[in-house]
Amino acid sequence: MRILHTSDWHLGRSFHREDLLAAQAAFVDDLVATVREQRVDCVLVSGDVYDRALPAVDAVRLCDEALARLAELTRVVLIAGNHDSARRLGFGSALMDGAGVHVRTDFARVGEPVVVGDAAIYGIPYLEPELVRHPWELEERTHAAALTEAMRRVRADAAERPGLRSVVLAHAFVTGGESSESERDISVGGSAQVAASVFDGVDYAALGHLHGRWAITDRVRYSGSPLAYSFSEEHHVKGSWLVDLRADGVSAEFVEAPVPRRLARVRGRIDDLLTGAEFERYEDRWLQITLTDERRPSAAMERLRRRFPYALVLGFEPEGGGTDDARTWTERVRERSESEIAGDFVAEVTDGPATEAERALLDEAFEHCRRKEALA
Repeated sequence: MRILHTSDWHLGRSFHREDLLAAQAAFVDDLVATVREQRVDCVLVSGDVYDRALPAVDAVRLCDEALARLAELTRVVLIAGNHDSARRLGFGSALMDGAGVHVRTDFARVGEPVVVGDAAIYGIPYLEPELVRHPWELEERTHAAALTEAMRRVRADAAERPGLRSVVLAHAFVTGGESSESERDISVGGSAQVAASVFDGVDYAALGHLHGRWAITDRVRYSGSPLAYSFSEEHHVKGSWLVDLRADGVSAEFVEAPVPRRLARVRGRIDDLLTGAEFERYEDRWLQITLTDERRPSAAMERLRRRFPYALVLGFEPEGGGTDDARTWTERVRERSESEIAGDFVAEVTDGPATEAERALLDEAFEHCRRKEALA
């Protein structure tokens, strides 16, 4: 049994206003070629098919073409991620089942597998804790509680299918992976992470949400996104896991995806950047540039783009600027939740920390937005 594990396509996403649809189409071409050449039995797409709940027409067209091409060669199982609208992505799923494209967006069906060969494949879409807490009668409103209950249902069904291997798709933040700047925060109650042990007993867990490739264990892996969606992914190797389920175990080989343009982050004084031979290798890359001149240079981006035509982001951090924290804004907020960042804003504009009531209101507002988007 050979599966190709991919995730986080984010169709329709741009990169600092650079249109990525052509690059995403090139990834689809490469994916189809890999399926054909490697004789893949099933393609798994572990969520975030689109970049937003209401995707652009061109993104929907590309997804339609991708699934139609894959269906001519193999079976496909895909789930909704936190960026997807479960209702929109799941439209027509009953009809698509007959074509070999199995879209799983309903949390109530997590214990109903798609059987491909000798494997039972269970799709667990992104589980918003507040939406499943009451239907599943959970004691806690956490990602861990939601995914634990989903896996209980998976194991109960798998126990009734002796002789079949079990494969799970899930969209979550599993401990052992590392986030990047391009992933949306999904923390609830201060924690977004779930222990990898929740997947104990399954033959393979194909994870989505984190944009880097991670082997949490031999049987629990993230494929990462097929393209880089932030400069924090500068050193990522993008692609998919080609996984063989054998009688004696599981093996996985990483298949690299095409790179539309390499990324880099550089810093220095503008004169050094414009004349230094050591910066020549960055001239054809998408760049995030941080200037360290004592004073902000005039027309800096215009001047830099004469040498670096693909410069996209410009920052200014003067040497000896008098701050004890030399990190960029994105570095300072990377480990903080949306609610914490909003709390910092309240403290900034009111000259005092947010009260417990204000923080509770902020938490409620963010959760309302997540629920509204999930139900869109």
